[in-house]
Amino acid sequence: MTENNDVLFAGDPHGSFEAILSAVLNVCPKAIILLGDYNLKAPLEQYLRPIIGLTQIYWIPGNHDFDSQSEYENLYHSALKDNNLHLTVRDVAGLKIAGLGGIFMGKNWMPGQPPKWQDKRHWLKYTPRNVKKIPLKLDHSIWHHEYEQMKNTLRADILVTHEAPSCHRYGFQAIDELAQAIGAQAIFHGHHHEYYQDTLQTGIQVTGVALKRIVNLAGDELMHIIG
Repeated sequence: MTENNDVLFAGDPHGSFEAILSAVLNVCPKAIILLGDYNLKAPLEQYLRPIIGLTQIYWIPGNHDFDSQSEYENLYHSALKDNNLHLTVRDVAGLKIAGLGGIFMGKNWMPGQPPKWQDKRHWLKYTPRNVKKIPLKLDHSIWHHEYEQMKNTLRADILVTHEAPSCHRYGFQAIDELAQAIGAQAIFHGHHHEYYQDTLQTGIQVTGVALKRIVNLAGDELMHIIG
């Protein structure tokens, strides 16, 4: 049976990983999932070295992880590169957890409007011939075709996202629909730097994780435990 503190969720660190380290060292979870926006000046494992081997570490990207090529490489070329949950589902402490990183961008797809591109090949086809690569932020935004594939193929108990669902004032119904389609009973998200709990009309539990804060499976903040 999975206990509430078996899996922890970490809000946007923005370069400060003290809460993550403290939570793992004090609570001893089976896994911790990082919800994006790391602002890495070195490879991710250098920040997390004290807890590597003590718990499973998974992550999704945010939007600021593509502010520069070096920040991107410090995440995607890190020793933890294979622990990316984006567009996948993993078995974590007896739960199936799926991830959707990145944000919606009007240059790509903004829910409520038709997607501008069928897929990444479509974007490349209609760009000038001298453009050989999709810009980093656009490449790692939420693409409609990947979102639809996730809806149609994945099944999970929990959905972790950077973007918020509709219960947040800046959230999106599309996140609600994804969670419902994959069978998730709970959503944990970062991005907006505030803690809250809510319930969607479908009964899905939502927890927004605040800046540099940690919550458990029940959605409870653990700052009173870890100091």
